[in-house]
Amino acid sequence: MRISRKALLELGAPALLLVAVMVVAELVSVGSQQDFISALVNATIVIALWVFIGNSGVISFGHISFVALGAFAAGLMTIETIVKPNVMPDLFPFLQHHSVGNVPSLVLAALIGGIVALVLGAPLMRLSGLSASIATFAVLGITNNVLTYWEKIGPGAQTLSLVPETTGPFQALVGALIALVIAFAYQHSRSGRLLRAAREDPHAARSIGVRIERHRLVAFTISGALAGLAGGLLVHQIGSITTNQVYLDLTFLTLAMLVIGGANSLWGAVVGAVAVSLLDSFLSNAENGTDVIFFHLKIPNGGSLLILGVLMALALLFRPNGLTGGREASLDTLVQRLPRLGRARHTV
Repeated sequence: MRISRKALLELGAPALLLVAVMVVAELVSVGSQQDFISALVNATIVIALWVFIGNSGVISFGHISFVALGAFAAGLMTIETIVKPNVMPDLFPFLQHHSVGNVPSLVLAALIGGIVALVLGAPLMRLSGLSASIATFAVLGITNNVLTYWEKIGPGAQTLSLVPETTGPFQALVGALIALVIAFAYQHSRSGRLLRAAREDPHAARSIGVRIERHRLVAFTISGALAGLAGGLLVHQIGSITTNQVYLDLTFLTLAMLVIGGANSLWGAVVGAVAVSLLDSFLSNAENGTDVIFFHLKIPNGGSLLILGVLMALALLFRPNGLTGGREASLDTLVQRLPRLGRARHTV
């Protein structure tokens, strides 16, 4: 796989944005820092979504399943073994008596997400359009019920707590960059190019011998692994997790990020994730009341989801290709624009 200089410059733009988010996170207060860490974790989730949705054109409502599996796997396996029998007495013995460190838990989360995506994707990728989307939604519901009621593999309906809080700004950035590089590599791979060709004209793709189901499965598996990694970062950020935290609300929020940013480009996925994540954090704070310059802002409970829903609808109506217009950004282009902006200011 040969990658041109132009393509590498396109990778630099979203990478620079993620680094900028991390730098800001290091400069702000501890309370505000969590908002920027969440933006990086959400960027990892949305990049995972983009690998499948952006390349295949098939909307998936089930990817938060892999986030949930990664979160519970990474969280469960990093809790001290001396504590597990007391808080989760029904666990399988091998889960009760084994623990791993932070980095191995993230690798485990990615592996579980990828393996489950591969197994489930084998039959699901034969479907297309609305049928495929509904099937992935069914996967989300099944996963949520298994995690909620099967206490052999977790706390069930209770909160999985006592998880080490190791996802700071740097670890969140590393996770997001890993997801970004893998997504970029797949985008420029032969499988990625064939899958996008099938997205534009499936009949023409089949006529030249493209095995669409196989390439969808490859994208689905990679996407599931990255979603699992994101789940591991998430649980190590907040130190606890419930099944409701990785269910419908997170599904809607991350899809809104992808749509608003632009589902047809990796740059759009990152921009949408960062912008909408920070907006969601602000709106969530506003539900409890927050000071904005010279006045105190308070919105009704549930107002954040309502506002994001309206923004998503407006994006679909007036900007169907998202904030980025479905185009990739390039560091080269950004650098060329800086002197023009400087000359324009000087003229004014």
